[in-house]
Amino acid sequence: MRPFRIRLAIIMMVLIGVSVIVAGYTMGRVFKTTHTTALEQTMVREINLLKATFPFHDASDPTSPETRKYYSDRALELDRLTDSRVTFINKDGMVIGDSESDPASMDNHLNREEIKGAVGDGYGQSIRYSETLGQDMLYVALPVNSDQSDMIEMPSGKFDGYIRLSMSLQAVDQGLQRGWMIMFAALGLLFLIVALVSYRVARGLTSPIEHITKVAHRITKLEYDARVDVTRKDEIGQLGLAINGMADSLQSQLKTIRDNEALLQSVLANMTGGIVMIDAGQSIALVNREAERMLGIQAGKVTGKPYIELKRHYELTRTIEESVALRERMHEEVSVFNPEERLIRIDGVPMSEDDGGYRGMLFLLQDVTAIRRLESMRSEFVANVSHELKTPVAAVKGFAETLLSGGVQDKETERSFLKIIYDEGDRLNRLIGDILELSKIESKRAPLQCSPVHVYSFFEMVLGTLSKVAEKKQIRLEMNVPEELYIEADEDKMKQIFINLLSNGINYISEGGRVKLTVTMDPDDEDEQVVFAVSDTGIGIPKKDLPRIFERFYRVDKGRSRNSGGLALDFPSLSIWWNCIMANCL
Repeated sequence: MRPFRIRLAIIMMVLIGVSVIVAGYTMGRVFKTTHTTALEQTMVREINLLKATFPFHDASDPTSPETRKYYSDRALELDRLTDSRVTFINKDGMVIGDSESDPASMDNHLNREEIKGAVGDGYGQSIRYSETLGQDMLYVALPVNSDQSDMIEMPSGKFDGYIRLSMSLQAVDQGLQRGWMIMFAALGLLFLIVALVSYRVARGLTSPIEHITKVAHRITKLEYDARVDVTRKDEIGQLGLAINGMADSLQSQLKTIRDNEALLQSVLANMTGGIVMIDAGQSIALVNREAERMLGIQAGKVTGKPYIELKRHYELTRTIEESVALRERMHEEVSVFNPEERLIRIDGVPMSEDDGGYRGMLFLLQDVTAIRRLESMRSEFVANVSHELKTPVAAVKGFAETLLSGGVQDKETERSFLKIIYDEGDRLNRLIGDILELSKIESKRAPLQCSPVHVYSFFEMVLGTLSKVAEKKQIRLEMNVPEELYIEADEDKMKQIFINLLSNGINYISEGGRVKLTVTMDPDDEDEQVVFAVSDTGIGIPKKDLPRIFERFYRVDKGRSRNSGGLALDFPSLSIWWNCIMANCL
């Protein structure tokens, strides 16, 4: 910006200098012309005076030495009086007298400009460079005819020709030179003043523009808080205000854009479904956090690359390829491995511009593994429940038909049949009760009645309830519970949980086994968690099924519950009841 300031000052100086030079040249020309004209008029008056007062001699013989001598002497006298060169020329152009040169040596003057201009009643003038004197000379000539003039009568004859005066313009040139010297001195001083003024004016003009330019450069570098310090009310001040207004508008729009972008990024990052966008060039344009987790990829490594980068998920890549080729909506479920198998529902939709142009495909990925597993579990549950209900119903129906047909006459046998019908009905009632209880828990319609429970006394009561069943199989029940421990819980629900859990332990171990209940609490634990542990010497659960022990309706061995006398709802009911009771009461 500083070179421009200097250039502006130089331009101003040049313009002013040229203006001054042109004005000086014009004034010099006017000065010279004015002085020359004034000198010319003076010389005309002097010639007219000579015409009226000069004693002319007969000049009919211009070659006569007497004539030449007479006019040359008179010219010399006039030269001393008028300080001008005086020349007498007859009408044929021959010089008959001159104050500075011998007339005999001078050529004919009839073709001189001043003589040609003096033909008639006027006068002629010309300016020529004199080779003899080495300077410019002003020549003025007037025609003279002594017979026709008002001059004093001369007794000796007449003169018919021209009187010419010439004067050096050296004085005029010297005056003009002094004028030029004064003008150049003034111009130099003016240049110094103009340089200072021009620089200050240029600085006054360019400094705010320079400041505005710097602010504009900062704004282009995304520094939208940059502002112009407006101290003027002229056009430059208005420009500064416009720049500030533009920066305010850009800052506001950028904040809105960033807020919207942050909101969109937050939405994309926290979506429960995966998002993958393929642009019109079949490259991956967007991958959100959930899609990274599902597919085991990193957005930074695949964004901008062809979707073939997902080639390790063969079914997914094939589905994307078909959808991109057709550019149509699609819905499909594919399997991916990352590292375990996942079932992914993929929904694709083509994206369009406002003008209808194609932008690419957007894919929504939903992990439906748990949903499909739950559907499978529910199917298993329905099958298991149906089977469990079918057994007591078949027994009740069979024994009832036998009794109704009258095939049993013995009272003891009849009573035995009725006892079986009663036991199976009671078993059926328990199954239905467990199903209803489970339904209530899942629908959160099983309110808990929490109260202080003395843990030691509670488990004494539970083990006393199961002691007769354990004695029949010669199973030893053991308990290791702190006597001083109290908890806040729903005692009835806890009783259901531990009777179910301990009953499973009794049912699934052989005779002579052991079931042990242990309750511990870490005094240094800030959460004051109580740990309940039930262990037995039974057949246990295979290692491969351990990750699924808390899945609802899952059973390791479909026939094991019937052989062992257990219910079909061992682990699921236990986990649901336990979670509900402990989460709400402890």
